[in-house]
Parts: sequence; C-alpha cells; structure tokens
Amino acid sequence: MAKTQYYTATSIDGYIADENNSLTWLFDVDGGNENPFGGFISGVGAFAMGANTYEWVLQNDNVMAEPQNWHDLYGDRPCWVFTHRELPLVPDANIFMVSGDVRRVHEAMLVAAKGANVWLVGGGDLVGQFVDQGLLDEIILGIAPVLLGRGTPLLPRHLSSRQLVLTGNAQVGRFAYLTYAVGAEPMPTRHPSTRIQVPVVQS
Repeated sequence: MAKTQYYTATSIDGYIADENNSLTWLFDVDGGNENPFGGFISGVGAFAMGANTYEWVLQNDNVMAEPQNWHDLYGDRPCWVFTHRELPLVPDANIFMVSGDVRRVHEAMLVAAKGANVWLVGGGDLVGQFVDQGLLDEIILGIAPVLLGRGTPLLPRHLSSRQLVLTGNAQVGRFAYLTYAVGAEPMPTRHPSTRIQVPVVQS
C-alpha cells in the first residue's frame, strides 16, 4: 500500500536547516559509500516541498541554468510546490505551484503517483499541515552528527510516543537512519506496578 512519507536529514537537535535556511552543514558529514536515497526515490511517484526548500534547490543545484540537474535528482515525477509568492519554474520539469488546503493537493498527488509513494520533502511546517490532516504515514530521518542550536525545526507538531512506532534503524556512514510509522498502533499498556528506571546524576 502506498505511503505518504517525510524523508529528510536532520541535526541531532532537530533542525533541517540552519538559521540562514542553509544546508551547507549537512554536506560536511560523511554519508559513507551507500546512498539510501536512491532506493527511497525509486518508490516515489509524486512529491511536495515548501517555497524555501524549492528556492534552495534553485540556488544550490543550479537547475534553472542546467535543468538536467533537476531531472537527475527527481526524474520526471510531478512536484507540488506550496508557495504564496511567484517562483520560477524549472524548464521541462513537471511542477505545480499551489497554496491552501493540503488535503486537496494530497488527493491529486495520490492520483499522480499511480500507486507509488508520496514524498514530503519539507519544510517542517508544511509537513505539519499534513500531520494536522492525518495524512502522514511514515517519517524517515537521516540524523547527522551535528548540533545547530537554532534553525528550521524538523516538525513543529506534538506527536506522542503512542503515535510513533520505530520500524527501522541503520547506520550509514556517520548518519543514523531511523524510520517511524505514524499512528501505526498504540503502545502496550504497562502493568501499574511496572516502573521505568531513570538514572539520576548527582553533582
């Protein structure tokens, strides 16, 4: 069954971009010889991103001057960009500029994906709108060994441990990859006598 997935890289302290909306910190981290993105994108039929993410791709991947860079990354998959301002379109790319209700756009993405997965690239607040509508099925995080201190939050919503079930973990280079199913099943109820032991550090 097709999933709506949030696949992204994040710092240890939960930021997907620094305070200048830059990802340069991310590319300083050794990702190893494996590239999990290739396997992930092969299962994606449609994707969406926010205006800031789209502008970062325009500036850093030089896709306006070299549109093939976009196609090398995303193929011919349709992309929905959520924005309230006018943005340039990458030549020959299947891009739709949209705003408003994410549910309506999500329905169109599912149709376009033709049974494949839907990828929410980011940013975090855009993904939060999908969470608000109960439309997110899975979160896949590549956690980089970096602490940014401030920046764009990973996902500015409250999701309890009962709503997130760890379904996968792996080390790739210096990244830790964690996969969570969203709202998959409730946590088992502990017996009233059960206690979780928390270590106490005394100064």
